Amino acid sequence: MSKKKAAKAPKYTFYVKKAIQDFAKDNNMMVGSDAYEAVNAAVNMALADAAERCKRNGRKTLKAYDF
Repeated sequence: MSKKKAAKAPKYTFYVKKAIQDFAKDNNMMVGSDAYEAVNAAVNMALADAAERCKRNGRKTLKAYDF
């Protein structure tokens, strides 16, 4: 398994705080202040991986199966 480069902070924000808080509340949990950036990093990584797969397949349209 190869090591991935340390990711810089994502250029975009991919989350809505209220949605994360509502999800946590529905599951009888709370959200730590550091969780939001972790969610953002995870979404950014998923999008970057999907975009790379899309490019490798010669497409410019992200599709569900890229994720």
